[in-house]
Amino acid sequence: MTTRSAMTTRELVLGTRGSQLALWQTGHVRSRLIASIPDLAVRVEVIKTLGDKILDSPLSRIGDKGLFTKEIEHALLERRIDFAVHSLKDLPTNLPEGLAIGAVSEREEVRDVFIANPGRAVESLANVPPGGTIATGSLRRKSQLLAHRPDLKIVDIRGNLNTRMSKLDASDWDGMVLAFAGVKRLGWEQRVTEILPLDVMLPAVGQGALAVEIRSDDDDTRTIVHTLHHAATEQAVLSERAFLRYLEGGCQVPIGTHARIERGELRLDALVGSLDGRRTVRGSISGPPEQADQLGTLLARQLLDKGAREILDEIRRNAPPVLPSDT
Repeated sequence: MTTRSAMTTRELVLGTRGSQLALWQTGHVRSRLIASIPDLAVRVEVIKTLGDKILDSPLSRIGDKGLFTKEIEHALLERRIDFAVHSLKDLPTNLPEGLAIGAVSEREEVRDVFIANPGRAVESLANVPPGGTIATGSLRRKSQLLAHRPDLKIVDIRGNLNTRMSKLDASDWDGMVLAFAGVKRLGWEQRVTEILPLDVMLPAVGQGALAVEIRSDDDDTRTIVHTLHHAATEQAVLSERAFLRYLEGGCQVPIGTHARIERGELRLDALVGSLDGRRTVRGSISGPPEQADQLGTLLARQLLDKGAREILDEIRRNAPPVLPSDT
């Protein structure tokens, strides 16, 4: 086993995006590591990703293959950094050769929230008037919102949380939908109007969890970051990521999942929806947590047989061309 003195003979470099939320997540991980290993030195290096550079196009137009991770993973492989912190929902289900997930943090609240425009007399999603306008940058949210309220108008929104709040407040929109985890981490909980129930809005794969990515052959760093690891969250997100991987989905496809361990069993709920929300295929599966990967794959197959294949084929057939990655 690696000794503590061996683990702390070098400074570790932690790579991260430069957004406010990414920096909060990185600071959180760094402080927890230093608290558990007081003489550990961790230096943060900010790396700009493609997703940070293109802010005027919907995520579905940019593509999702490492949109917020590719440049950071290059730095890992080139040994310019030793590990990286990601929102797990941003991390592709197939990692580059030579990289691995070294730890998964305990999950924050997984659900999405509705944030009403303070200038509108709206107290919840149900109070949005017929034909009202909701902002979101996610096709998953758009599909489920329209399935729940076909009358709504959905507008696209990008940018960090401060930018989105400012855009909402200056608009005539009725509200927007965001992940609760990010809103809470940045201290905006007072703006939450409603936590959306899971039968209305299933979250994104891995939502609420943080992933620490390392080089697969770096046993010293793996030992250090494992102090952050939460096994139950890992099993839950393994099933969600297996589901997504089998469907070859991402931000260009409306896919929602929610896995958790209940009474010793892993339960996974998932859906695939059409872009207009008119068709939704849902399913659930339960089984031993040790079979998380197999359960996710099996549920994906079941949903494909129930009609998800036709939905996915249509979305991919009609998808607009992805913008060049060097834009």
